[in-house]
Amino acid sequence: MSGSEPQAVQKIVIDTLTRTMFDAIWTNNYYKVFPVAMQDFDLSKMLPAIFYLFRYGERRGNGVFFKTFALDARAARQSEGKTTIDRIGEFLRHKDEFEGFGDETEKAIFGDLLLSTCLGNKSHEQGRDKKVQRVYPTHYLSSWIDLPDRASHLRNIPEMMVSILADGQEEFVKTGKNDPEKDKPEDPFAVGFGSEKNLLIRAFNQGVIRSKKAVVNDRSSDRFDENELSIGLDQLLMIRLAQFIGKAPDPSREKVKVKSTVHRVSGAKIPNQRPIVEKTSREFSEDIRLFLKAYSKSIPRHHLIEMLESCMAIGLTSMLTATTKTVSYWAEEGRIHEKENQAPADLFVDCSLGVDRNIRETAERSMDEQLRRIGDFPVILMALRILDFQVSADTKIVDKDFSTWPHSTRWLNFLGDMLYLRHKQAQSIHHRVEYETEKLSMELMKNYPQENEYAEAKSLLLGESPKTANHVNPIFRLARGLTSLMGTSYTYGKFMSTMDSCFHTNRPNGIVIKRKRTRSGTRGEARSLVLSDAALGYLVHLHALPKRKNSERSEISLKAFIDLIRKRYGFHIDRSPPGMDISNTCLERNKSILERRLRDLGLLIGVNDAESMKRLRPRFEIARSMIEAVSEVR
Repeated sequence: MSGSEPQAVQKIVIDTLTRTMFDAIWTNNYYKVFPVAMQDFDLSKMLPAIFYLFRYGERRGNGVFFKTFALDARAARQSEGKTTIDRIGEFLRHKDEFEGFGDETEKAIFGDLLLSTCLGNKSHEQGRDKKVQRVYPTHYLSSWIDLPDRASHLRNIPEMMVSILADGQEEFVKTGKNDPEKDKPEDPFAVGFGSEKNLLIRAFNQGVIRSKKAVVNDRSSDRFDENELSIGLDQLLMIRLAQFIGKAPDPSREKVKVKSTVHRVSGAKIPNQRPIVEKTSREFSEDIRLFLKAYSKSIPRHHLIEMLESCMAIGLTSMLTATTKTVSYWAEEGRIHEKENQAPADLFVDCSLGVDRNIRETAERSMDEQLRRIGDFPVILMALRILDFQVSADTKIVDKDFSTWPHSTRWLNFLGDMLYLRHKQAQSIHHRVEYETEKLSMELMKNYPQENEYAEAKSLLLGESPKTANHVNPIFRLARGLTSLMGTSYTYGKFMSTMDSCFHTNRPNGIVIKRKRTRSGTRGEARSLVLSDAALGYLVHLHALPKRKNSERSEISLKAFIDLIRKRYGFHIDRSPPGMDISNTCLERNKSILERRLRDLGLLIGVNDAESMKRLRPRFEIARSMIEAVSEVR
C-alpha cells in the first residue's frame, strides 16, 4: 500500500473473512464449551446475583443504587458521579432508623460498619471516600442492590451456576411451581415459585416474608418482619439499606437477538447452558447441595460465606480444568471425553501455604506443568468457533439441527467429525477454510511486507511450523494464525485472568497463591495450589458426612480424606501427580503439615500416631434430617 499506512490487522481480517465471521470468532468465548466470558471476575460478588436469579428466574437489569445516592438530579439521570461510603452514610443517617450518627466520630464508625459488613470499594480499596463497587452477601436482601452496576461484569458466572443447580433440560432455566405429588421431594434449588424453600436463599433470608397475594415477580413484595430477633447488626444494616432503595432491580432489558451463529444474547431469560464436562458439573451440584442441607443452619453465617466462596472456587476450578482436558482430547480425537473419563487437572497441593520453600516450589512446578499443557486452549476454542460458524452458515448441511443445551456434547462431536473429515460434507468446509487461510496470509504479506511484521502469524497460516500440532489441517492453521494476530495478552492473558478468578487467587478463601518470581533473569509469575483454612473446613465438613444409614458418627480417616480429594478434585498431597517425580521426604512433610493444620483447626481427632486412629470430624452439627438422606445419595 504505497503512499499510505498499512491497514489495521483487524480490518484485514474483516475484509478477508467478512464482518459476520469476524464478529463470530474474534473473541475468547465459546459458551457451548464453557458458558463464561473469558475475563477476570470477583468471586466474592456472585452470591447476591445468584439470590436474584433464583428468586425471580430472570437476569438482573439496572437498579437504582447509584441514582438513589447520586449527588444531584443530573448525576441521578445519567448515573454519574462517585458513590462513596461517606455519601451513603450521609443519606442514611437522616433516616429515623439511623438516629445517633450525627457527629464526625459517629459518622466514621457508621461508615466503617458499612464498609466492613455490607459494601466494598473498587479493587478492594480502603477508605470511605473511594467508589463503592460491590455488595457482600450479608443477607438475602443484598440482591436488591445492583452492584456491580453492570451484570456483565460478573461474566455469566451466576447464570451458569443457577443452570447447574436448577438442573432443567429446557433451553432456558425454567421457573414454575414445585411438583404437587407428595411422594416427590421438594426441589432443593427452586427458581421463581417455591424459591423461599431454595437451600441457598433459605440460608440467608432470616426475617423475610412476602406480601400477601403478591405475584412471584413483584420486585417489592419481599418484606422484613420487624419482630424478627435472630438477625445480627450487620444483617439489619443490609436490610435497612435495601429498604431505603425500595425494591429489587428490574429484569434485564437486553433485546433477544442473535449476534452471530456462535454467541446469543438471551435477554432476561437465564440460558440453560452448562460446561461440556457433565460429570464434574454434576459433582459440584451434589457437593453444594449436601453441604447446605447439612450445615446451613448450624455454621455461623460469616463462616458459611467463607466456605461457600471456597466451595465455588473449588467447583469452578474443577470444571474449568476438566474442560481444558476435555477439549484437548477433542482436538486430538474429534470426540468429547466419555463422562466417566472427565476429571479435573492433577495438581500438587502446598499444604504449608507457601511457608515451606521446597514444598512451595514443588507446587509451583506442578502448576507450571499444568499451565503448559493447557496453553493451546485459546487456539482450540478458536478452531471450534471457526467450525461452528462454517457449519451453521452452510445451508447444504441438513443434519446439523439438534439442541446444544444443556450440554453440547453431540454438537462438539459433530464438529469433530467435520474437523477430521468423517462427515460426507466436511471436505467442502475444509476447502472453504483453506481458501480463507491462504487469502488472509496473502493479505498480511501484502500489507506487512517486512519479514519481522506478524512473522509468527504468517508462518502459522502457511503451516510452516511442523512442531505445531495439526499444522497441516486448515482449521487449525487459521485458528493459530488468528490467535496470534489477536495477541497473547488478549487470548492466553484473558484465559489466565479467568483461571486466576476461578482459583480466587490471593484471596483469604481462595485455593491458589500467586507471587512474582525471577527465573534465569526473567521476571514472571508463579502460582501454587493451596488449601486455605476456609477451603479445608469446607472439604472436611462436606466429606465427613455419615455414610451409613442411621449412623450418628460423622468421621472419616485422614488417609481416606486425602485419597478422596485426590480422586474427586485432583488435589495431590501425599502422592506425586502423573508425570512428576516428588521425593518421599517432601510428600511426607506435606502430609504432616496438613495433619498439624487440621488439628489446629479442630478438625482432626486421634489418641495416638496410628494412621487408623487419625480421623476427621466436623466442628459444626449436622442436620439430623441429613443422616438418612446422605446414606441414600452416596
